[in-house]
Amino acid sequence: MPQAKVELFDKDLQESAILFKALGHPARLAILNFLAETNSCYTGDISNELPLGRTTVNQHLDELKKAGLIQGLVSGSKTNYCLNPAVLNELKIAMEKLINTMNCCGSLNCK
Repeated sequence: MPQAKVELFDKDLQESAILFKALGHPARLAILNFLAETNSCYTGDISNELPLGRTTVNQHLDELKKAGLIQGLVSGSKTNYCLNPAVLNELKIAMEKLINTMNCCGSLNCK
């Protein structure tokens, strides 16, 4: 009989790690910033807006979609890219939880 898989970390930590990992590349942060600055969904080739090639941008878009940070909605032959507010809120909550848990004195010399 197969043994049940034991998870070392709770579900919230695992989900937070996926989100934080998706933020671990400057190109992905640039894409998120671009979409935030457009203040709406963007239809078109985001690689035209960033100093990166189309293939590179598409790879980073895929990572952001896998993490749920953006939504890519296909409309005919075009894709509309939007930030996913619900998942961005989850990221905000995870960061606030981390910050609020700190027992640091607040000084630069805190150990």
